Amino acid sequence: MKITVSGKNMEITDALRSAAEEKLSKLDRYFNPNVEAHVTFKVEKNKSVSKAKQVIEVTIPFNGVILRGEEATDDMYKSIDLVIDILERQIRKQRTRLEKRNYGTDSLRYQSIPLPEEEESDEIKIVKTKRFAVKPMSTEEAILQMELLGHAFYVFRDSETEDVNVVYKRKDGNYGLIEPGY
Repeated sequence: MKITVSGKNMEITDALRSAAEEKLSKLDRYFNPNVEAHVTFKVEKNKSVSKAKQVIEVTIPFNGVILRGEEATDDMYKSIDLVIDILERQIRKQRTRLEKRNYGTDSLRYQSIPLPEEEESDEIKIVKTKRFAVKPMSTEEAILQMELLGHAFYVFRDSETEDVNVVYKRKDGNYGLIEPGY
């Protein structure tokens, strides 16, 4: 696996880079050598708390699937360990799905490696279906409506483009907008 390490609002030390590469190399057994992993370290400063958060984001695109893990703690090395656990869980889930469908198993290698069983079910279940009218409104109105409802996201029809869009609240407190790309 090829590992690309970058930093945002911080300089990457050799020790931090080698720790990330060493921990991520544990995932080598699951992927072909040409799969790339993108690691981004960043420091998020919180004005209300004197300590800054140490954040690591790891993205591994392969075979049309993107594995992504993000973790924020007081210690960057602790964040690395936690994000590796997240990625291993995602790999187990993805591998189980691929085996069930018998699709695209060539990008995950060593299929015979036994992995510890997890208690959570890998089967996707829809437990609730909700129907509602998608009303035309501006992005600002959609954000206000989302906040009034106390939801993390809101589906609406853009009054200018007539496209169905989604606004959502990000972990950093800002908002995101998902627009269709035809």
